[in-house]
Parts: sequence; structure tokens; C-alpha cells
Amino acid sequence: MTIDKDNKKWFAIYVKSRNEKKVFKTLDDIGIESFLPLITRMKQWSDRRKKVEEPLFRSYLFVNISLNDYYKVLNVNGVVKFICFEKKPVEVPQNQIIAIKKYITDTDLHDVDCENIDFKEGELVRIKSGQMKDLIGRFVKINGKHRVVIDIEAVGQSLPINIARSNIEAVK
Repeated sequence: MTIDKDNKKWFAIYVKSRNEKKVFKTLDDIGIESFLPLITRMKQWSDRRKKVEEPLFRSYLFVNISLNDYYKVLNVNGVVKFICFEKKPVEVPQNQIIAIKKYITDTDLHDVDCENIDFKEGELVRIKSGQMKDLIGRFVKINGKHRVVIDIEAVGQSLPINIARSNIEAVK
């Protein structure tokens, strides 16, 4: 049975710890569109340093499905559950998926001295330029002299976007 692509929506699933990549591959193998946001981090061991790719959200993946594929996803080895509210899977808006994709590919790390820019915790702010232009989030904290952390709501977790203070403005 072919499902109209328009009926597909993004949902978040919770998977067993350290099974994100395995579940992602299995979903791909069975034809389920999924998204596993990975970021590269430098890891330090006692004898070496190495860049490793790890999930942005530990134990979470996103799937783009119609509700007809709900049980197909749940039956994948390593999938624990869908993220639900009042026993119904919560749809993740397309714009949040796009925001996460932009976040993991954003290389705009310019710093400008702007100590006089102050925001209150929880205040709505808008990104003024770059790949994430016009994305709206909540101010979380100042991260060093030149950067701030903005919370973009995704999966009920904080997606901390570390961005130049000069690149955000308060939403009126």
C-alpha cells in the first residue's frame, strides 16, 4: 500500500542508549525516512585525541512517517517508544527539523565584541543572519565573552545554539 507523502509527519522516537546509529541504519534498510542529527566532537583519552561523531540528542531519533507505519517503527530492534503526550505521538514541526539540520551544519562562528548586549533568561530572540536567519528561540545564557546559548524547542529538550551575541535580537 502506498501512502501519500503529504500524510507523513515527523515524530521523535526514544531508543536504547548507544543504539542510535544502529536503529538509524535499520530504519533506512526497511525504507523508513529517519533523521539522526550527529555532531563531531573532539574526545580526549589518556593516550590520544580523536574526532568522533555522536548524536546531538542521546537516545533520540526522528522519523518521517504516516501513522500507518507506527508499529513498523516500534518493532525495530532498539526502539523503545515514541515521544507521546496524553498517549498520542507528538508531531515534531517541520521547521524544528529544519532548524536542527541547520544547527548541525552551521559553521558561522564569527565573534564580535558586544558586551553591552543583554538579554533576560527566557526572552524570545531572533537570529539576524546566517543559515539560521529568522529562527526564533529563547535566550538561555551568556556563554563566554562573545557568545550566547539559545534554546530551540525540540523533543522537549534544549537544543543549545551557541551563537555570536551580535547575531541575535529581541523579538518585539
